Amino acid sequence: MAKTEKKPENRYVNDLRRFAFSQSQVLRTRGSIVPVGLSLLFLAVVALFVGVGYTSVGEESLIIIAAAVIGGYMALNIGANDVANNMGPAVGGKVITVMGAVAIAAVCESAGALLAGGDVVKTVSKGIITPGEMVSVYEFRHLMLSALLAAALWINLATILGAPVSTTHSIVGGVLGGGIAAAGVGLVNWTTMSKIAASWVISPVFGAAVSAALLLFIKVKVMNAENRLEAAGKWVPMLIGLMAAAFAAYMAMKGLKKIWTPSAVEIIAFSGMSFVAAYLASRPYIARRIQHLENRKKDINGLFDLPLIAGAALLSFAHGANDVANAVGPLAAIVSTIGGEAGIASKVTIPLWVMVVGAFGIALGLGLFGPKLIAIVGEKITRLNSPRAYCVALSSAVTVLIATTLGLPVSSTHIAVGAVFGVGFLREFSENPNKRKLRPGHKLNATSQDAFNSRNLRGKRRLVRRRFVLSIAAAWVITVPASAALAAVIYAVLQLL
Repeated sequence: MAKTEKKPENRYVNDLRRFAFSQSQVLRTRGSIVPVGLSLLFLAVVALFVGVGYTSVGEESLIIIAAAVIGGYMALNIGANDVANNMGPAVGGKVITVMGAVAIAAVCESAGALLAGGDVVKTVSKGIITPGEMVSVYEFRHLMLSALLAAALWINLATILGAPVSTTHSIVGGVLGGGIAAAGVGLVNWTTMSKIAASWVISPVFGAAVSAALLLFIKVKVMNAENRLEAAGKWVPMLIGLMAAAFAAYMAMKGLKKIWTPSAVEIIAFSGMSFVAAYLASRPYIARRIQHLENRKKDINGLFDLPLIAGAALLSFAHGANDVANAVGPLAAIVSTIGGEAGIASKVTIPLWVMVVGAFGIALGLGLFGPKLIAIVGEKITRLNSPRAYCVALSSAVTVLIATTLGLPVSSTHIAVGAVFGVGFLREFSENPNKRKLRPGHKLNATSQDAFNSRNLRGKRRLVRRRFVLSIAAAWVITVPASAALAAVIYAVLQLL
């Protein structure tokens, strides 16, 4: 039987499909190669810059160059992973685009790192280990290199897997593992470690509770009111004032601690003035806005756009001021042992060039790799809009303030992600759409009455994706032991070289 020849038009269609597929593969490959290439170029520039500056130090210059490159690699990973917690809700709320979020965060992160970054950092990072005479300068340098590289590798893996993790916990785990490998468990401050372990529970629970409480207030007082426009005119300026007060205190206590160390009375006064100023400024603004709106929830949502963007920008500024030390703290510790007495100081001052490496590394990592985690935090855990995203941003600042006042250890990453979960679970609890609950499989009912009752079963939609709850929680718990194990292995390898 003769074979049927293909029609010319079908052959052309298949050729077009093959061409389109090959083109898409090329674009995908280029999309992954270009960011990696730019990252390698950044690290090469760091190595060249540091190598030129430390040529007179001799063999120790190799340690400085290696530490600087690893510090830059750590900064890239912080930008790719941790910054998503601040900008993700604004993107999920459809207030700004992903690229807009990247641009705002890059500017604010860099400004926070360079203008208000921590000028003094403990060489052993958060007091996790106490070297004393148990560790030599040579071993201490290898310990810090191991901690920095292990933390960077773990955060890189978490970013690939789509899990937002705490960079602070990563570097803490690295220092822990390197310290144990260097001098045993006696080197570790277990009291501090127990506080860090407690933060795994405290941070997300606090963040979820505060964000859920804020969203419930907005629902009751504004969204579910009979006259939403009137309610918005009354309560939205107060909510904006509350955000201004919270962020004023947050910046005074966390974001501006390098250039201003206020007393408790000054913080309260600064926050109070911020509340009054924001409230008085926002009242006429909100009044003008609601004149052109209808009594619909969708219209009311837009009133939270501007304060949400401001809050996300301030969070990014404070994050850059605080977390740049996670990228360059161990690097600064190593630099402090070069030259002079070459001893292990209890505290070190971070040089300006080290801060620049951290700041630009975070901004570059955010721009190249940050959109993936921004999309996960803002869009894939639960559906957000402006008020929900506003609650997430405000709860991040409020929770840090409460925890700092009470002396509780918290993670900003865990707080922000926990706040997203809190918003989603509150919606599940409060919203009960008439949607029939699907029973698993085709199980037969025991009696006719059971069959009748099963027809009337109603259930809530799951508004939070459970797989993200489990995967992110697992990543949080694994972070410290995983980075500790990596650091111990890297330290052992360095000792053999």
